[in-house]
Amino acid sequence: MGALAGQYAAKAGVRQDESGRIDVLQSIGGVRGLAESILPGLLFTVVFTVTRDLQVSLVAALAVSAIFTVVRLVSRTPLTQAISGLVGVAICAFVANRTGNAEDFFLPGFITNAAYILGMVISIAVRWPLAGLLFGFIRGEGVDWRKHASRVRAYSLATWLIIAVLALRLIVQVPLYLADNIAALGATRVAMGVPLYALGLWFAWLVSRPDAQKQQDPPA
Repeated sequence: MGALAGQYAAKAGVRQDESGRIDVLQSIGGVRGLAESILPGLLFTVVFTVTRDLQVSLVAALAVSAIFTVVRLVSRTPLTQAISGLVGVAICAFVANRTGNAEDFFLPGFITNAAYILGMVISIAVRWPLAGLLFGFIRGEGVDWRKHASRVRAYSLATWLIIAVLALRLIVQVPLYLADNIAALGATRVAMGVPLYALGLWFAWLVSRPDAQKQQDPPA
């Protein structure tokens, strides 16, 4: 299990900066990763709001996502984030095109959000909180934090913070989806997407830092 946790932490892309704090920007893929996450959905919203043409809007979102992938391919930088983004946009476009409803472009994101929430709740229940898997190896703890009740509690709290971010997205965006408010839905998706996740990740890092737990641990 420890080896699998290490692989997951490495693939998640979470990084520390030189001062030992979480490097939020690099953890979300840097400026390029931020653009790759935001622009397809933003462009879809803007184009559809202006033209009310679903097909044109879907092509615009797919095109910008494909361009990001090609740029990474040409520059020989890691393709994982760009390809996963392209696949995600393609799924969203397929669903919206199949139903003929522009708001369904955002539906797969709700399902993914709910799945992440469920997975994180389960990780807390089985005492393998996701934040521990993300941060433990970066901090040099490996999975040894599971031997200390205070560390498990800290990482559980950190995981609940990330869950709160994902739940907040659903609370705000699902009513907009049901109201067919594409403009507001697109705007909130941008605002509550990667930027809000990055903020939640930063708070999760703070509340789970080892120094915050030393005073709570009884002496050996």
